[in-house]
Amino acid sequence: QVQLVESGGGLVQAGGSLRLSCAASGSIFSINAMGWYRQAPGKQRELVATMPSGGKTNYADSVKGRFTISRDNAKNTVYLQMSSLKPEDTAVYYCNVKAGIFPKDYWGQGTQVTVSS
Repeated sequence: QVQLVESGGGLVQAGGSLRLSCAASGSIFSINAMGWYRQAPGKQRELVATMPSGGKTNYADSVKGRFTISRDNAKNTVYLQMSSLKPEDTAVYYCNVKAGIFPKDYWGQGTQVTVSS
């Protein structure tokens, strides 16, 4: 089992920046990948960025060049640095971890990001 605790959401004006954090605990030795997803009102949850263990990071086209995912293995924490935020980035952001021999998805509680125009 993996437990995830997110922090860092909030309200920001368009063009501003925020950094999200997600700390993992529990069976962290079995983590295959860490990443971020988001869900806007009335829309499906979508991938924002992922970072496989030892693999290449992957970003949604809509955030390329503006968002950066990073990982501190010593702290078992994944970050999402968001810059040049747009109103369309408004959503609940969820931390995701894939862990286990037959990878299972674990989700954080979600953190609201609101970008005002």
